[in-house]
Amino acid sequence: MLNYFCKKAGSVAGFVLIAFLALSISVQALENSVESTKHSMRLAVISFQSLMPEKETGKTVICPLCGIGASSGRILKGSEKIVEEIFVDKLRELKGVELIPSDEAQSVYQRIASKSMKEPLLNIFKKVGSELEADVLAAGYVYRYIDRVGYEYSSEHPASVAFEIHLIKTSDGSIIWRGFFDKTQKSLMEDVFQISSFFKGGGKWLNARQLTEQGMNEIFKTFPGVEY
Repeated sequence: MLNYFCKKAGSVAGFVLIAFLALSISVQALENSVESTKHSMRLAVISFQSLMPEKETGKTVICPLCGIGASSGRILKGSEKIVEEIFVDKLRELKGVELIPSDEAQSVYQRIASKSMKEPLLNIFKKVGSELEADVLAAGYVYRYIDRVGYEYSSEHPASVAFEIHLIKTSDGSIIWRGFFDKTQKSLMEDVFQISSFFKGGGKWLNARQLTEQGMNEIFKTFPGVEY
């Protein structure tokens, strides 16, 4: 009798084990199926540009995409590349973003832009995105990029940075996101309300690149459609 119950128990345990394995395989297959249907965001970055006011005496520059004005200022040579580099580095941290090679994106943009100079910029981006098979394009503009004069704990003139980045949906040419940053670092004596921001920088005077990195972290808090 004891042998009979042991055999029964063994049969039940074997059945439960087989059922558990079958369920695990089914769940894994379902997860793989869902994973395979996920569509990553194909994104192309158009080379960032520096923009200055049309009139030398002006202090405001107009975004060529959204038409919103921003405070301008001196722009160090090559700063647009620095801002673009920091932006791309942040994109690489995101899940679900497939970056189209920069040289491919720029080649297509230059060719299409040279043939469509009289067209609205958003139409040009729409054509570029279509040819690249990109879901979105990113276009950025630098309005001010002034480096710190002095040292980390003693600065004669603080860093000052202003930039703007747009995401354009290539299927219809619409702007789906705007990231804007405009800041000149101030001491706590000048502006006590900047205490949180000041200590985010380690309680030091930041250089322009560090201020840009801080700003990029801020605008990426609203970056759409992806997990990060």
